[in-house]
Amino acid sequence: MRASSPTRIKSTASLPETEERSSWIVSLHHPSALHNLEQIISASRGKQIVMFLDYDGTLSPIVQDPDRAFMSREMREVVKDVARYFPTAIVTGRCRDKVYSFVRLAELYYAGSHGMDIKAPSKHSKCHRGNKTVIFQAGTEFLPMINEVYKVLVNKTSSIPGAKVENNKFCLSVHFRCVEEKRWAALAEQVKEVLSAYPQLKLTQGRKVFEIRPTIKWDKGKALEFLLESLGYANSNDILPVYIGDDQTDEDAFKVLRDRGQGFGILVSKVAKKTNAAYSLQEPSEVKEFLRQLVVEWKRLSSLQGGQYIGRAHM
Repeated sequence: MRASSPTRIKSTASLPETEERSSWIVSLHHPSALHNLEQIISASRGKQIVMFLDYDGTLSPIVQDPDRAFMSREMREVVKDVARYFPTAIVTGRCRDKVYSFVRLAELYYAGSHGMDIKAPSKHSKCHRGNKTVIFQAGTEFLPMINEVYKVLVNKTSSIPGAKVENNKFCLSVHFRCVEEKRWAALAEQVKEVLSAYPQLKLTQGRKVFEIRPTIKWDKGKALEFLLESLGYANSNDILPVYIGDDQTDEDAFKVLRDRGQGFGILVSKVAKKTNAAYSLQEPSEVKEFLRQLVVEWKRLSSLQGGQYIGRAHM
């Protein structure tokens, strides 16, 4: 699969990497989280694991139609089991309500629109700090502008078959996975032309998607920090945050963990990428297996140690 945008295609076209060789390079520089599960478990001894999960490409496969990015029943059961033992959040570029309709687990935290729209679990709405329901929305003043730009982009990009504009409430996505490669550059120019009239919005790139967000200092890394604070773990040394994601926007969260010197980022990718993650997994099926094994091992060691091996379950 080619790189995710016209710009990146030009910069990576000379790389003669096969998928197999690229996977080997990722594993070399960022060891498999599955193969190093024992090391991760060891680092969590006496600590509370806090789990952060991207959605597309992490819990569900990347698909042609973003409206059909359904997670499997098996993945849902694994995530439900994870949330039973560790505070768990979905952190995604999707609209929060949209991703909830995919996941359908009320016991999770949901951070939509790249973390700009956060809601606590409806089953357990008391957070650990302050006993208040955690609801956070950044950039509400941009909502009218986002809606306006959405309408302009839908009209503007209608001339390019396969282009799809998605309104994620606090941000927009322009998908070009179904666009002919020869039209990618033209689509990019159309998007840039529209945004030139809206300097308060910025353009970033993901996996065959253009992301449009307000120019505020908020991203998935900020969302991770906010959630840790809301859980009462802002300055705690007794936690092990784990963030699993596949996209460029997840790098903000990986960097936060690396800068904190606390926890691990896990990149989901079959190809070599520059990343702040410490470990890698190649695809959602490996994510499912990693999460499953993590819970099994936690329960086994916790029972051996009278529930003290990795701290107590959060519920």
